[in-house]
Amino acid sequence: MSNHEQNNKFENLIYKILESRSKKLIIILLIALSFVGSLMMISSQIVLVRMLPSKSANTFNIYIDTLIGSSIEETTSVVECVTSIIKKEKEVTDMELYFGEGSPLDYAGLVKGSALKNGEQYAEIVVNLTDQHERNEKSYDIVHRLRPQIQENCESLTKPTSIRMIEMPAGPPMLASIVIELFGENNKKLINLSKEVAVILGTTDGLVDIDIMADHSYEEYKIELNKEKVTRSNLDVAQINSILYLAFQGVDVAVKNTTSSNSQIPIYVQLSKNSKLLDEKTLENLQIKLSSLKLMNKEGLMIPLTEIATIKRTKSDPMIYHKDLQNMVNVTAETDLVSQVYPLLEARKMMIEYFSLNYDVTEHLSFSTYMFDLTLKDKETGEKFLVRWDGEMKVSLDTFRDLGTAFLAALLLIFIVFVIYYQSFSISSIILGGSFLSIIGVIVGHWIADIFTSATFFLTATSLIGFISLMGISSRNSLLMVDFTKGLIKKGIVKRRAIAIASAKRAKPIMLTAIAIILGSALLTSDPVFGGLGVALISGTVAAVIISLILIPILMDNTKAI
Repeated sequence: MSNHEQNNKFENLIYKILESRSKKLIIILLIALSFVGSLMMISSQIVLVRMLPSKSANTFNIYIDTLIGSSIEETTSVVECVTSIIKKEKEVTDMELYFGEGSPLDYAGLVKGSALKNGEQYAEIVVNLTDQHERNEKSYDIVHRLRPQIQENCESLTKPTSIRMIEMPAGPPMLASIVIELFGENNKKLINLSKEVAVILGTTDGLVDIDIMADHSYEEYKIELNKEKVTRSNLDVAQINSILYLAFQGVDVAVKNTTSSNSQIPIYVQLSKNSKLLDEKTLENLQIKLSSLKLMNKEGLMIPLTEIATIKRTKSDPMIYHKDLQNMVNVTAETDLVSQVYPLLEARKMMIEYFSLNYDVTEHLSFSTYMFDLTLKDKETGEKFLVRWDGEMKVSLDTFRDLGTAFLAALLLIFIVFVIYYQSFSISSIILGGSFLSIIGVIVGHWIADIFTSATFFLTATSLIGFISLMGISSRNSLLMVDFTKGLIKKGIVKRRAIAIASAKRAKPIMLTAIAIILGSALLTSDPVFGGLGVALISGTVAAVIISLILIPILMDNTKAI
């Protein structure tokens, strides 16, 4: 069949549709239903929204935080438990273990506070995997599979222990997927409030690795010297410090000189592990330990340490965190292969119901960066607390808000240009409305992509970028059809026939442009970050072609401006 015959067939098809009022009404209703149905896919969570999808990497980190005040031996026992499970994975090539500190800073560690870790209660494991192109399982699937196994077996060794699986982010690094900042004047109540928030997050589907970023008070023992007895015993404080360091940690006792080094090399002495450790962390055992330590005074007499020192059991002073000159406690949570949007909404709803019993809850409903915030006012004391949502959720909200603003600005500018060019609001509205309807293809395309992919295919920020790009392409197709039609009408051709001819003549270049976009965008679909952009361009282009060649002619026929 020749191109001329194909054009004639398509021209006659469009003309018959324009001649039939019922056919035009059916097409308009079908497209309207498709538009409403596509938007309902998002509201009903058939198509899920997220800023960026998960990224498969060749490494991930494991953060281990035991109870503040825990010994390095207790932390080591948890690390050994974790490594024993990791060793069984065939995709793991090697591991790097860091005790009492964080690993060398990487992209995520810069923001997650890895550099600030300093203490025996901290440990970090860097797990290196085989190259992502040589394994079938994605890194986030490995983390998803190992997380419950590691936490169930290892967190109970030293309670409470927090084990978090940290993946390399696909976008800008955040402290966590969901961060709740609690502000208030009373730090003790803030801690209690943070525990209640953590419980709610722990019962929310899709949220894992719940952690309260605050120091907790723990029991400690202080050795206090009786200065009068120290003086009478002819001892000095430096001598006492040395024996205490030797008994529990270690001390430099001498130096070594060598020709290969310009500086002196210290000789460090420490007791064996069994000698340093206490059988139990009790006051009685510590007193027995100190009674075995004796110091020789200047007269050569051996003085037991317990003669000049007393032991007191006290509570530690927890560190108080501040932000914007207010006391603050952070509660963090990660999402497990889900968008952070839906767990946030569910957790927020649960918090409103729970805290309404003892607090007057005020919601921040204005469309701003902090639209999800809650203000809690204690019904008895009148104290106020602010529950502020941050983390990746805030970045997502800011991103979608900015992209939405950019999209509306693009629509407005396009509309103004068309109004100036055509001197008609109706024609400008037709072109703009037809371009906007390409969102039907974008949403449906993500739904189809989600069916054929193993992981959830999210509607992301890159998808919206693709949709905004489609606006120009769709507008161009409609604009050329309008101009072509108006040119034919000026030559004396009847309006409906002119619209049909213009649709047939512009069909081929529109299709060729669409094919070029689809083939070019197909390369993006497999990318974990820009896959949404590729799907949006492909499916949106298909919808734009149908709308340009079917709906736009109908709308043109119904306006008197042409």
